[in-house]
Amino acid sequence: MSRVPEPLARRVWQAAIIVLLLPVLVPLIVLALTFWLLHRVTLYLLVWTLWLPKGKNMLFVYSDSPIWKEYMTQQVLPLVEERAVVLNWSERTTWRRWSLAVRVLRSFGGEREFNPMVIMFRPLRRARIFRFWSAFRDWKHGKPEPAEQLRNDLLLLL
Repeated sequence: MSRVPEPLARRVWQAAIIVLLLPVLVPLIVLALTFWLLHRVTLYLLVWTLWLPKGKNMLFVYSDSPIWKEYMTQQVLPLVEERAVVLNWSERTTWRRWSLAVRVLRSFGGEREFNPMVIMFRPLRRARIFRFWSAFRDWKHGKPEPAEQLRNDLLLLL
């Protein structure tokens, strides 16, 4: 099946539209990236100034899923419990929407594979994120090694 080339007039018209929109789109993209960066830096500063002095340098997120609840609460939570702010995704309807922990989860966790997860904060460094979701997908199919490896990686940093 051959592809019929577009007429020259149509290609010129599309190029003209792109050239006309660039002066509007580029500043909007730069502005959006600036706000995103400012938001992320503000969260880092808040965590460093509010959590770290209290001995809290982690955010621990899990849920009541039968796949990982037992492992996360018995194998991972005891490692970080003293140093973590804990969020149970299954209880998210009771969360205060603007709490720092919820804002950190939304910003650093993203929208996919954020549960279960551990985020470790260190002064003046990027956060270290341990996403267990894909490891538990393997766990469900009889492969516990990825979950154990993540737990061991976390243990090494403690």
